[in-house]
Amino acid sequence: MPPTSRSVVRVASGDNCPSSMNVLLVSTYELGRQPFGLASPAAWLAARGHQVTCSDLSVESLSAEAVRAADLVAFYLPMHTATRLAVPFIEKVKRLNDAAHLCCYGLYAPLNEPYLRSLGVGTILGGEFEAGLASLADRLPSKGAATRQSEPLISLDRLQFLPPLRSGLPPLEKYAKLRVNGSAKRAGYTEASRGCKHLCRHCPVVNVYRGSFRIVQPEVVLEDVRRQVAAGAEHISFGDPDFFNGPTHAMRIVEQMHREFPALTYDATIKIEHLRNQRPLLPRLRETGCLFVTSAVESVDDAVLAKLEKGHTRIDFIEVVHEFRSAGLIISPTFIPFTPWTTRKSYCDLLELLIELGLVENVAPIQLALRLLIPAESRLLELADVQDVVTGFDEPALLHRWRHPDPSMDALAGRAMKLAALQGSRREIFRQFWNLVADRPLPETFDLMPRATIPYMDEPWYC
Repeated sequence: MPPTSRSVVRVASGDNCPSSMNVLLVSTYELGRQPFGLASPAAWLAARGHQVTCSDLSVESLSAEAVRAADLVAFYLPMHTATRLAVPFIEKVKRLNDAAHLCCYGLYAPLNEPYLRSLGVGTILGGEFEAGLASLADRLPSKGAATRQSEPLISLDRLQFLPPLRSGLPPLEKYAKLRVNGSAKRAGYTEASRGCKHLCRHCPVVNVYRGSFRIVQPEVVLEDVRRQVAAGAEHISFGDPDFFNGPTHAMRIVEQMHREFPALTYDATIKIEHLRNQRPLLPRLRETGCLFVTSAVESVDDAVLAKLEKGHTRIDFIEVVHEFRSAGLIISPTFIPFTPWTTRKSYCDLLELLIELGLVENVAPIQLALRLLIPAESRLLELADVQDVVTGFDEPALLHRWRHPDPSMDALAGRAMKLAALQGSRREIFRQFWNLVADRPLPETFDLMPRATIPYMDEPWYC
């Protein structure tokens, strides 16, 4: 297995490239966002003199012509869904061009190395992948499918990034929109950091970054934002696993962004723990144009939060909700409501708390139906009670199957997922979740709650 790399890497100029490769970068899914994971390595490869084609299969078809012309085809795998979707396309690429070298890169690539190699993937790159992709393209012979991997499987190098090259991607209007006050705004997407300082037991980031995080230089992030604004972006989503892993770094970026583009809004993902510890920054988030913050609350049961090692409690979550209201900010909490420890009573408790806190409109229906995902190498497997419910690893599904000790909870999870797929307002669907499990009518306060317009991206947030 190639070693893990930890160094400082700067990209060389295209003059040093021994021969130009035709490189096809492929994304299958990234929550409806224009992929930073294609645009960033595209800049590195172009700087080395390679010919780069980007294909985002969430909004366009795979070009057989582009596949046949490619010396190197690299699939970006940032999440579980993207990896599942990539498998049939990997097989299609092999049929169209069996001489091309296949690479998979991104968070889920090293987690699923044996399976991906069994599909014919020659190179797997996790962590900070841009330098590895550039190195691979530089050393490949034309149609070099048999070349053995020499790049690290996981690199934690501190990269000097280049402004992402987005010209080869579909236009922003093809992607998810910001919905606010009945209007749809064109949204861009960037990343200011990767990895995470924390070791939450269920999080796949932990298995690659092991408690470390890496920044994208502020000038690079800001240039990426400028180019997207020039392309029509009215809102920017920051896709960092946690925007406040480096709060000084994050605030420096959004404050400069606000000075340059006062009307531009943004959203970010931040842990409850960080929101509690960085309370003085909340008003500054609002002042710089933050419309909402996504936070992975996961559970409101302290025993479950302890199992997941989330670093916050139920009370912390409640206090953050109140602090957000005081600061004029909106929180969009996400949950994993179905775990091996969920009971009918604890699920009802979650619904009751959302009503009590006035958060029904803030929570997408899918967040009330998700089941705990146990990927390869998950730290959840360290728990004896998880080992007791796991039934085996399903390689094509890329997860450990598990059964709840109470079969009725698995049945409930299935019914909840069907409700989450319904069309309708969040309040209407929430009412059906309530009727699914509660043994009493909705509290009177539910019907008195204002139907406020909560800003949200029209592509649901999940893995």
